[in-house]
Amino acid sequence: MEGFNKDSLCIGILGLGYVGLPLAVEFGKHYPTVGFDINSGRIQELNTGVDATLEVESAELSEATHLSFTDTAADLATCNLYIVTVPTPIDEHRQPDLTPLRKASETIGKVLKQGDIVVYESTVYPGATEEVCVPILEQVSGLVFNVDFFAGYSPERINPGDKEHRVTTIKKVTSGSTPEVADKVDAIYASIITAGTHKAPSIKVAEAAKVIENTQRDVNIALINELALIFNRMNIDTQAVLEAAGTKWNFLPFRPGLVGGHCIGVDPYYLTHKAQQIGYHPEIILAGRRINDNMGHYVSSQLVKAMIKRQITVDGSRVLIMGLTFKENCPDLRNTRVVDIVAELGDYGVKVDVHDPWVNADEAEAEYGIRPIAEPAAGEYDGIVLAVSHHQFKTAGPAEIRQYGKNPHVLYDLKYLFAASETDMRL
Repeated sequence: MEGFNKDSLCIGILGLGYVGLPLAVEFGKHYPTVGFDINSGRIQELNTGVDATLEVESAELSEATHLSFTDTAADLATCNLYIVTVPTPIDEHRQPDLTPLRKASETIGKVLKQGDIVVYESTVYPGATEEVCVPILEQVSGLVFNVDFFAGYSPERINPGDKEHRVTTIKKVTSGSTPEVADKVDAIYASIITAGTHKAPSIKVAEAAKVIENTQRDVNIALINELALIFNRMNIDTQAVLEAAGTKWNFLPFRPGLVGGHCIGVDPYYLTHKAQQIGYHPEIILAGRRINDNMGHYVSSQLVKAMIKRQITVDGSRVLIMGLTFKENCPDLRNTRVVDIVAELGDYGVKVDVHDPWVNADEAEAEYGIRPIAEPAAGEYDGIVLAVSHHQFKTAGPAEIRQYGKNPHVLYDLKYLFAASETDMRL
């Protein structure tokens, strides 16, 4: 570790998505920083000062005067601190897919030098950094862990589309493979994180802390979703119940809905995978996942029932789904569960149009085979589903949105954008 200090620091960040780019920009304001991504189009875009994810403004990019972008792995060779921010998705069997993490580790291994530190930010199960990534670094580089090079883990806490909670204003958990490395990693992050840092006692503790943050939210949302299923059968307005219960100071303000995205709908499967590996079958976590994964099916069936009650022929009908992203006011399509509604309605013979002003239509078509329409036509739809609470939809109001519907039609508000009296049904 001799000679490794902040004055000689050169940082390489692998993965320039929603997590990596904001981090690269902040480090690039203070230290020589190389942002690497295998997507050449992404690099070209960033070199023109544009971020398609809308997480970083052009002015912020220009402030990072020490930051350069590349898709050439050899350009990382000058770095001595590597930070990995690649995706960690699940596969079709809902098992962790560590392919991006393995490939990033291989890339670093080819340029790893004596004294370098590799920090992982990607969400993983406890133990993955040292059990999966470090052996790859050793094998490719020929170096010895904790002798020639070192590792750390500092879980990302980015909230896409959130302009208030930014990378520097969210407290950062840090860790290192030795006490000395832990101190160095913590000091480096502390130099840019104004909210401060929390140094975990081990890499595994930091990994576990990250994976339970979103698991806790997933289970809580599953509870509210289950309550919504119960209250709907009792003809009780779920939002009204939650507002009443929310008058108590310690009632948690969760709301029902689709649970997608790159974190909440994915991270619990990393924890359950590891739990099952060590011989424990997690009950509550998997039960919550089953409830949340089934919400698209439930929403579709409820809409179809409401249409039938209004004597609307379902087979051949047309439904407009407003919103495709996994959350409001951002273009992030990762693991959106709106696609479950589209698929389920298709099984009923419904023709579905999707409208989302935040989405790149080419990206949506490439990822899901769904091409959003630019603007819905008036008087065309038997059903309208408000699936994402984009501010454009809220501003439009129920009267304008209803103009897209035929007479009769069903307006289903999943996100409680409008009062119960202004819609036909709510989740």
